[in-house]
Amino acid sequence: MSKTWYPVIDYSQCKECGACINKCKHGVYEQRKNRPVVVNPEGCVHGCRGCQNLCPSGAIQYVGDTDGNNSCSCGCSGCC
Repeated sequence: MSKTWYPVIDYSQCKECGACINKCKHGVYEQRKNRPVVVNPEGCVHGCRGCQNLCPSGAIQYVGDTDGNNSCSCGCSGCC
């Protein structure tokens, strides 16, 4: 798991659909007042873009993203 790679949500774009919460199997997100909140950034797998790829509004970016590549490469079974 990673401390240098984790999602950040742009709430001005977030549609509060919950796709990121439902997708992530690593406990990174929690729903609070209908909004997804990053509660466990250390749980995010470095290079995983599963939640970003599902976000219909493009509201998820990553701390530690240096290449801007939108393909998931984490290798986790079933998370992407």
